[in-house]
Amino acid sequence: MSEAGSVLILDHIRRSFHQGDTVLEVLKGAELAIETGEIVGLVGPSGAGKSTLLQIAGLLERPDGGDVLLDGDSCGARDDAGRTALRRSYLGFVYQFHHLLPEFTAAENVMLPQMVAGKAKGAARERAIALLADVGLENRAGHLPSELSGGEQQRVAIIRALANGPKMLLADEPTGNLDEQTARVVFDMLKETVAASGIAALIATHNTELAAKMDRVVRLQEGLLV
Repeated sequence: MSEAGSVLILDHIRRSFHQGDTVLEVLKGAELAIETGEIVGLVGPSGAGKSTLLQIAGLLERPDGGDVLLDGDSCGARDDAGRTALRRSYLGFVYQFHHLLPEFTAAENVMLPQMVAGKAKGAARERAIALLADVGLENRAGHLPSELSGGEQQRVAIIRALANGPKMLLADEPTGNLDEQTARVVFDMLKETVAASGIAALIATHNTELAAKMDRVVRLQEGLLV
């Protein structure tokens, strides 16, 4: 596991779940290092623990053992407030479902995380419009999510994740809810946008065609990354 220049390091991550009297070991010492600017695909069978791994990498869940390092800094001992602050400044998230707030326009959905982070409304709107333009949606800025297609909704969700300039993007099946053609278009846009921003990305997918387009692919197998 290389550490020099790594924006994210997963160091011997272990996670188990209890089902009655049974202990299910999902992660058994998973290790991964991702460099700045690198786009890594995460594959594996359903139930292998990909979402659990992403939740831990995103500081949304604590592992039973091991540590998560961002820019070389250990996150294990951080309290909840500290972890929230790190998520806000270091990480962006994209999920299979867009999770846009239905009562807000596309532009407002991209503005909100910026304003939560302390940016003034005018500056947040300016950046939101610029990001929407980057993905060809400037003419949809005033539309509600219900007025957007599935592909448009997911494009808004992606740029919302990038709005605060994170160093690391975590995506859990970001095209899994789209038809094949739309998934291809949205993924290509995601890859181009992430590459242009120079950040790192870890993207879980079942789509082998899309995984093959990433810089490298790791497989979660029997609790380990191979």
